Amino acid sequence: MIESGNKKEEYREIKKYWIGKLAKCGGRNSYEKTGFYCKKAICFSCITRGNGFHPKEYTHVRFRFGYTKRTMLFELESITIGVGNTNWGAPDNKCVFILKLGKCIKKK
Repeated sequence: MIESGNKKEEYREIKKYWIGKLAKCGGRNSYEKTGFYCKKAICFSCITRGNGFHPKEYTHVRFRFGYTKRTMLFELESITIGVGNTNWGAPDNKCVFILKLGKCIKKK
C-alpha cells in the first residue's frame, strides 16, 4: 500500500526502542544534550499524556522489503503520536507513533 501511494502513514508502537529512535530526549533529562527542558526523563506515560514528546528532526525515511536489498525512500513530513487508521495497520484505539509520509524519492 505504501509503494502504490495509497498508504500515507506508517505506525510504530510506543515502546522504549522507538522512543529512543524517534524522540529527542530518549530518556536523558539534560538541556545540554537535548536543547529543551524536560521535567522528567521521557517515558511511556509522559509521551502518551502529550506533555513530553519532542520528535527528532528526520527529513526522510527508508523502508526495506524484509531482508532483501529492495528499498523505498520517502520524504518524512512529521512524526506525531495519535490513533492511526486501522485499515492501514494501526491497532484499535491505541496511541502509536505516526510517521506521515511525503512523496516517494527513490525505489531500488
